Amino acid sequence: MEAVGATRIFQRSIVKRGLKYAHYYGDGDSKGFISVKDTYGKDSVTKYECIGKLTDSFIDRLQNYYGIAVRSNVGNLSGLQQNVIAALFHCSSCVEKPMHGQCPIGKDSWCYYQRALSCGKKPKEKYKGLANEVLNMIKPTYLELCTKELLTKCLHGKTQNSNECLNGVIWQRVPKEVFVCLKTLKSGALDAVIQFNDG
Repeated sequence: MEAVGATRIFQRSIVKRGLKYAHYYGDGDSKGFISVKDTYGKDSVTKYECIGKLTDSFIDRLQNYYGIAVRSNVGNLSGLQQNVIAALFHCSSCVEKPMHGQCPIGKDSWCYYQRALSCGKKPKEKYKGLANEVLNMIKPTYLELCTKELLTKCLHGKTQNSNECLNGVIWQRVPKEVFVCLKTLKSGALDAVIQFNDG
């Protein structure tokens, strides 16, 4: 049905609209494109990949798995690099094209697919994945986040969250928007440190 509809639209473009369509936006396996690519001559229509699957939730999921890879590989550069790359393929995987070969194996793996395999269960894909064309478009940018130079800076496994938390405790006692004398500031900071260390 998609192919028939696309063919009709493209074939009537000159007669009804006085124009030729130059581009076709569609999914990776789109039969519609094959039916229209030669409408005005051989390869006269260029296919652009629909990036509809590159949603905010996909980007959030990819960011989440990148963070898991960093936190679970403190001090291990090769493991970190391998897991960060695996995260891209893990998130891009779908039923028709499972891509979990680089994910950590075993029952403790962060990869649901590998966990299921280790328990003797048939893994089920949870997401729709990405078309190859979209994956190939984002891969170069993502791989820049996998360089040894960048990942070496993450090996320490430390975060500034505890510093931010202490700052928050201090500002509760001595709001930074209000001017106070040095004695009040010191007292507020000392009280915050005592409270922070106490948990």
